[in-house]
Amino acid sequence: MNQTVVSYLSQYEFYDHLLAFFGNNQGLLSFVIYMIFILIIVTMCATIGGLGTYAERKISADLQQRVGPNRVGPYGLLQFLADGVKMMTKEDIMPFTADKFLFYLAPLLALVGVFSTLAVLPFSSGFALADLNVGVFYLIAISSLVGVAVFLGGYASNSKWSMLGGMRGASQIISYEIPVTLSVLAITLLAGGMSFGTIVGQQKGLPFNWFIFHNPFAFLAFFVFFTGALAETNRAPFDLPEAESELVSGYHTEYTGMRFGFFALAEYIEVFVVCGVAAALFLGGSSLPFNISFDILPLQLLEFIIFMTKTLLLYYVVIWIRWTLPRLRVDQLMSICWKYLTPMAILNLVGCSIWIVVFNGKSIAELIFGGH
Repeated sequence: MNQTVVSYLSQYEFYDHLLAFFGNNQGLLSFVIYMIFILIIVTMCATIGGLGTYAERKISADLQQRVGPNRVGPYGLLQFLADGVKMMTKEDIMPFTADKFLFYLAPLLALVGVFSTLAVLPFSSGFALADLNVGVFYLIAISSLVGVAVFLGGYASNSKWSMLGGMRGASQIISYEIPVTLSVLAITLLAGGMSFGTIVGQQKGLPFNWFIFHNPFAFLAFFVFFTGALAETNRAPFDLPEAESELVSGYHTEYTGMRFGFFALAEYIEVFVVCGVAAALFLGGSSLPFNISFDILPLQLLEFIIFMTKTLLLYYVVIWIRWTLPRLRVDQLMSICWKYLTPMAILNLVGCSIWIVVFNGKSIAELIFGGH
């Protein structure tokens, strides 16, 4: 089972010394520990969001046989810092006829929606901010704020291009939430719980214990989930809300400076979160490829490295897909969701349910090689 970082650290002797230092005030110590880890995670994800722009340029350059960023820092590695400075020094402009309150609220809402999902992301078996028994539903619900932010950004700008992008974003995100949620439900059936700790705990051991290899329906559910998640994060070939060739820049056309930067940062962090969720649900998350009977802090670091490796590999695939496939039309976008992905997601959910009943929840590997 997963656990919060406070409950994990409480088993060590140094925690008792810290508790004594805080005058045996359990609440204050827990608050300080949570705040430290929140700052670490937010800083890490903000850095990953910035480096995501660098990775995007470098990977796209490799695919197109170009060099990419190579002037700012070694191999252009400091390009994302230059971008950050540029965003902070640009003038903050708002259209005269825009809705001021909603215009300012939209980019903040996007960041809040993305950062809130980090609370349940299982970085390791001991390092998680919260292990909610409805962690999966919490993540799906709180991530919906990003869709609201996209729509508000387009609506509040009082621009035809922005409004079209906002409407596209709202319809796209709401539509693709259905196959994504159905695919997640299929995994919660296999795991027997909606906590990420429970889901990752059921995938311990060698890779054939991962849910992606549990049965044919779970295997298909991974691709339905990943495709739907790409659409929810507005990534190509599903980047209709931005569509610079049609809508100038879509829902954030009128945003400048750091407000535009907030939208861009939220998008890249959301891609990281989606990849992390896919790794936790289908690819074993942070589970080690062997069973360990004791628990020490270095193993938590190893689990964290395993989780980040799986997540960043999926991150690479997301960028790879963007620079490989052309953008879809709006009618094609909706057809894929309602005519193909949603029926497939329903089939996978029903198929996983029947598999559990017929084979008593055993995976293909357990049926072939035996075991429980």
